[in-house]
Amino acid sequence: MTMLEWIRRHVVLTRVALAAVLANIVIVVTGGAVRLTGSGLGCPTWPSCTKGSLTPTREYAIHGIIEFTNRQLTFVLSAVVLATLALALLQRRQRGLAVLLAASIPAQAVLGGITVLTKLNPWLVAAHFLLSMAIIAVAFALWWRLQHEPAPRLRHEPVPRAADRPGWAGSLRGAALVLVLLTAAVLAIGAVVTGSGPHAGDKGATRRIDLTPSSVTQLHADVVMLLIGVTIGFAVLARAAGAPERLQRAARILLGVELAQGVIGFVQYFTHVPALLVGIHMLGACLVWVSALWVFAATGSVVTGSVAGTPAHWHEAVDGGATPGRWDRSGSTAATPSLTRQHGRR
Repeated sequence: MTMLEWIRRHVVLTRVALAAVLANIVIVVTGGAVRLTGSGLGCPTWPSCTKGSLTPTREYAIHGIIEFTNRQLTFVLSAVVLATLALALLQRRQRGLAVLLAASIPAQAVLGGITVLTKLNPWLVAAHFLLSMAIIAVAFALWWRLQHEPAPRLRHEPVPRAADRPGWAGSLRGAALVLVLLTAAVLAIGAVVTGSGPHAGDKGATRRIDLTPSSVTQLHADVVMLLIGVTIGFAVLARAAGAPERLQRAARILLGVELAQGVIGFVQYFTHVPALLVGIHMLGACLVWVSALWVFAATGSVVTGSVAGTPAHWHEAVDGGATPGRWDRSGSTAATPSLTRQHGRR
């Protein structure tokens, strides 16, 4: 297999897109480490580290190294995202999402630079975090669509109709959307909690969000409890409706991650927000977000009638003993006799 043939493989693009999801999560965690070690202004200018130097100087010691290292990780992230874009364009798959993902990286870098130049304005720090969550959502959507991209339909094959879908599919889709919106609200309020708390990101950053930490923390906890309740309701609804096991499993995973994240949040609050627990809580926030997106995406597969990337009726044909043929771009197939009989072709 030549290099060109290898990079044209669908699985290569799918795996690189997954790497983009993971890289964006890593950059959130390392960004949190910068803040929690008080290194947010370890490089007080942008795009250079200090005035007259692209790299950290002795004046900023270890804090400069931490901040500079985090900035360099952005280049690793950019390389992964650009590879995703190049492969998507070459294979002509999900190009819109790939372009959006690529455009988000310089936007995030500029916002990060403005945040540094404003001496870690807490509102901009919160926006910086929430933009990262939006980028993770785009990267996840790209990976999911590539992973579950439907196969071309056979010639004369009927298009799935809304009437063919389970009656509960639309209800689960709406409930999953509520889950995503509630999760987004939890993340936004959590960012405000951090902005009003003790971890400013650097001793030179003294401005905090002018809200009582205990009050905004209580609001955050209330919305978290609401999210957990809705997740339990979703899981019960999915089970009662006999939804596919993959969807029920996704709901259980989301609930488990939420509960673990809630425990970490309570512990860190009553132990006066130690830096290590806050860092773990940031990773947990990313995992809750991805888990909620997973549930929403899984309900989309149910609504469109697809299973593991293939149309539902095609999946049933295979399960029924038909042997899949070779697909080409036109949608035709060199099918076996059992498959041609299945679809009425002679």
